[in-house]
Amino acid sequence: MAARVFWQEKTLAEMTPSEWESICDGCGKCCLHKLEDEDDGEVYYTAVACQLLDTDSCRCRDYPNRKARVPDCLTLTLADLDEYEWLPSSCAYRLLAEGESLPPWHPLVSGDPDAIHRAGMSVSGKVVPEQQVAPDDLEEYIIHWVG
Repeated sequence: MAARVFWQEKTLAEMTPSEWESICDGCGKCCLHKLEDEDDGEVYYTAVACQLLDTDSCRCRDYPNRKARVPDCLTLTLADLDEYEWLPSSCAYRLLAEGESLPPWHPLVSGDPDAIHRAGMSVSGKVVPEQQVAPDDLEEYIIHWVG
């Protein structure tokens, strides 16, 4: 029988800060601009990336200082996890919060941080930097996740 690992043994609330951070699969989807429908509250993702997102690696270029540089950057915390329905269904935090398993392409499962890109589950090669898009044009970039 295979040994169980921390994300199978612990709840999100029981994880250390280091374990919590390692749950991020590096997809980059939460770093995309989102639009909320004022009528029904539906959240729509766009293919427009935050100015700090490295669109190849799908990692923040300045993670420690991101809140200072991008004031509306959202920090995922355990206290707010119930409010993060807007996270994509493939998000590791959402999956674990909903009692699901991490997918085979997750770096903690595969041991390979690039597996998510090869599986097509990251935004790598699929988005444009916000500097290239006028704010009034965001609606033209709405995308829908498949799978």
